Amino acid sequence: MAPISSLMMPLPTKPITFSINPPKLTLHFPKTRNRLFAVAEDTTTASEAARRLYIGNIPRTVDNDQLAKIVEEHGAVEKAEVMYDKYSGRSRRFAFVTMKSIEDANAAIEKLNGTEIGGREIKVNITEKPLAPVDLTLLQTEDTQFIDSPNKVYVGNLSKTVTTETLKGFFSEKGKVLSAKVSRVPGTSKSSGFGFVTFSSEDDVEAAISSFNNSLLEGQRIRVNKA
Repeated sequence: MAPISSLMMPLPTKPITFSINPPKLTLHFPKTRNRLFAVAEDTTTASEAARRLYIGNIPRTVDNDQLAKIVEEHGAVEKAEVMYDKYSGRSRRFAFVTMKSIEDANAAIEKLNGTEIGGREIKVNITEKPLAPVDLTLLQTEDTQFIDSPNKVYVGNLSKTVTTETLKGFFSEKGKVLSAKVSRVPGTSKSSGFGFVTFSSEDDVEAAISSFNNSLLEGQRIRVNKA
């Protein structure tokens, strides 16, 4: 019988490796086309907001074409829109101008803000980014309840904190006020910085102008003239 040592097999000197092929995994990704489109749309909206200028305190005689020509001297204009009062059809003395690039918008602000058009010092700045949707029921009610009249004054340079009720109460001290309203930035509840007050007579209008023009209302000197 052979000795035990002769029956033993020598151990391999190299490690033994095993090859295991893992199963193929298939990954499924949700479709993102709609989401990407929405993001692109938001980016476009933000870009337009950065190119849109507010131009305030312009003369009533300036129309869209005239304003566009003035601004075009400092950058390419895409669109100019003067705001008009829906009751009287008269200019509300402010406008929005969309420039073709952000650079054009910045150049127009630098060159035009604080300059004069027709003897009036204008204010030029970027409009704010679009705000989240708000409940405009109350604002629509204010517009509906506003009583228009030929005996009307324009009130400019209002503090952002002045409300329609504040305006009505302030002017009621010197005459019989029919109605008042603070103008809002379209689509928002933010004050545009001006408003209108209507009276029952021409005498009340004259009294309001003589008493309140250049007076202080909530920390700012207001301008009052016939609308």
